[in-house]
Amino acid sequence: MSVLSVAERRTGSRRSGVLAHGAGFWVIAFAFLVAMAFAAAPTPLWAIYQAHDGFSTFMVTVAFAAYAFGVVLSLFLAGHVSDWVGRRRVLLTAMLIEIAAAVAFLSSTSLPVLIVARVIAGLGIGLITATATAHLSELHAAARPGADRTRSDMVSTAANMGGFAVGPLIAGLLAQYVSGPLRTPYLVFLGLLVLSAVGVALVPETVERAETRPAYRVQRVSVPADARPKFFAAAAAAFAALAVLGLFTSLAPSFVAVTMHHPSRALAGLVTFLVFGAAAGAQLALARLARLRQLGGGLALMVLGLAGVTAGVWAPSLTLFIVSGVVVGAGGGLLFKGTISTVVGLAAPQARGEALAGVFLAAYAGLAVPVLGLGIATQYVSGRAALAGFSALLIALCVAVGPRLLTGGAAPVAAARS
Repeated sequence: MSVLSVAERRTGSRRSGVLAHGAGFWVIAFAFLVAMAFAAAPTPLWAIYQAHDGFSTFMVTVAFAAYAFGVVLSLFLAGHVSDWVGRRRVLLTAMLIEIAAAVAFLSSTSLPVLIVARVIAGLGIGLITATATAHLSELHAAARPGADRTRSDMVSTAANMGGFAVGPLIAGLLAQYVSGPLRTPYLVFLGLLVLSAVGVALVPETVERAETRPAYRVQRVSVPADARPKFFAAAAAAFAALAVLGLFTSLAPSFVAVTMHHPSRALAGLVTFLVFGAAAGAQLALARLARLRQLGGGLALMVLGLAGVTAGVWAPSLTLFIVSGVVVGAGGGLLFKGTISTVVGLAAPQARGEALAGVFLAAYAGLAVPVLGLGIATQYVSGRAALAGFSALLIALCVAVGPRLLTGGAAPVAAARS
């Protein structure tokens, strides 16, 4: 299995796709954006589900964690198989999985169906994240020979984080202003997913399949033996970054609706849009910032933002909550980007995939475990007290890993600025 050369992509590979590589680049970017947006679409709808079917805040976090479980399972079972069977085939399969998830959401509002739908959606996203990023890079290289990866990396970042921002905004607006709040958003995304799947089927392949397929294995995870302290610090920082972002795609809309008495679904979607938009914006605007400055700035903004979000809930102050959410979103985006650059710099080239698999495992554990813990805490204490504990633990984690991340040797210059 090999990635096709530029010449091969522009000739033989083109016959397997209707679109040119340049057009295919934007089709994959659109499909990536739509899939990520769909994955985050339930965010402003959780309070409606609770009112409609009467399940608890804790069960919202269970349904949310089911998504992270699906992502992790998919990443480690199949996230790397596009290297063998081709990008387009894996992406098309993933889009069909997302379509199945949309159909599941439309079939019932019961909690068991929601959990199954979230697992299915996570399985598709686990396939899409790595495969779409690689496909975008290869299509860009074929369409613009000799160009650097800056454009591809920026589009990939915008589609990934931007999708998480746009999805709740669209779903919230539809739920607020269109009839059928638990059906219409999924019908809209179902149409977009079908359109995306058709587009993916027309995009050129960029991987040449070998005549003899390699023996299947799950994604290996490895930790650089000579840099384990810094690796574990980076993994802990990634855990904290995604825990914050997980808060704003699970329970944050409930705080806005219940604690602050603003039940608007459009507002709930807007809050999440601003937080993830800040994460994507910070990653794009500060992409050329040195790695240590990304890490330091991300940690500082995380601490400041978490304190402000907690104060906003206790006050309660919607303005403080939203402003602090933007701050913590920017911090989480910078911190996550900095941790990825750190791990890339620590690992040997032949082991980078396995090292990155380890940090992604930690990150997606952060997406699920702390939020699940927050949901459990709300069964015994008030939501405000539970959030205060959640924030205190993450602030303590950021303070603990800071010295290790910001000292003790730097990653190579190329990785530091990637």
